Amino acid sequence: MTSVPIPGSKSLTARALFLAAAAEGTTVLRRPLPADDTEAFAEALDRLGYQVRRGPEDWHLTGRPGGPAATSADIYCRDGATVARFLPGLAATGRGTFRFDASEQLRRRPLGPLTEALRQLGVTVRHEAAEGHLPLVVEADGVKGGDIVLDAGLSSQYLTALLLLGPLTAEGLRITVTGLVSVPYVEITMAMMRSFGADVARDGDVFTVAPGGYRATEYAIEPDASTASYFFAAAALTGREITVPGLGRGALQGDLRFAEVLGEMGARVRITGHDTTVTGTGVLRGITVNMRDISDTMPTLAAIAPFAAGPVRIEDVYNTRIKECDRLEAAAGNLRRLGVEVATGRDWIEIRPGRPRGAEIACHRDHRMAMSFSVTALRTPGITLDDPGCVKKTFPQFHQVFRELRAAWRV
Repeated sequence: MTSVPIPGSKSLTARALFLAAAAEGTTVLRRPLPADDTEAFAEALDRLGYQVRRGPEDWHLTGRPGGPAATSADIYCRDGATVARFLPGLAATGRGTFRFDASEQLRRRPLGPLTEALRQLGVTVRHEAAEGHLPLVVEADGVKGGDIVLDAGLSSQYLTALLLLGPLTAEGLRITVTGLVSVPYVEITMAMMRSFGADVARDGDVFTVAPGGYRATEYAIEPDASTASYFFAAAALTGREITVPGLGRGALQGDLRFAEVLGEMGARVRITGHDTTVTGTGVLRGITVNMRDISDTMPTLAAIAPFAAGPVRIEDVYNTRIKECDRLEAAAGNLRRLGVEVATGRDWIEIRPGRPRGAEIACHRDHRMAMSFSVTALRTPGITLDDPGCVKKTFPQFHQVFRELRAAWRV
């Protein structure tokens, strides 16, 4: 059995940084993720007037319940969608003018539903170029709160941003949601808010958040379940065994369900209170699976799908088209480069069994493309990546850890 330590969750680290910044007192974050996205988040908080003390294992942050200390800031989000989507709301709780911009890749990703929701709350938000996209300027003067309607059909991060803002408003929030995707990420948000002392509830499509702020705490960050998917897939593909400690039955992250998908395809899966183990059996069955709620793992499944005995059809993943790249078409394009037969529709991809051949993978500056097709390479000589460094977004040490795994398994 091979045990692989997975770095901290990007999703949990970003939320914890927001919550710590907004909380009364000093929060200690245990084992947060040190990667490009989370560093961008911490630097943005610093520009807003918060101080994040980053150590090798723990980060400390003293919160400001009244909003940012700065009265103006120019924030560069890099490629970090959580920075661009979570922090305008935090900035709005202060007093001043705050500008947000990012890479060309992130400028292409939509912000419109979140912008409109903030405007419903009376926040002055101005897009400098294309409406609904970065760069944007927030003219902050506190947030009263109230009732709003939000279209969360493209990203659950819009709802998370508003939920996180809720306790910082004067009157609280009542959010009616349409078209919600990636529900487990919203459940993560609400669970973490409660850990920091907030009162948040859901009744069907209506989310209610009471005013009252947050309390500082000590918070341990789980290993990243999306990152773990590459190692679980590697075990299923090669007939080896992988254990990821720290991800067990009580894990917050819905992407752990990817292990269960592998179980449906023929792998053996054991989930305990403390860890998850996937063991390859030499069998991968075809499958039709709805991945709406675990769509970040869609590229992982697509990358091993050619080795299944029957077709693999992944459905209800339209929102993957507006991630770092159009992941649905990027996955299909790379599989075709490998000589695999693929069909796609608006929100689905179907991969036929085949014998992939070596080729260069187009990463599209997307960490998930690079890591997913590194798994394919375990059984396909000659695969290279056109941008291996893009993994720095969430797992800078990925290639080193994967090389060590290959050496241990002799594949």
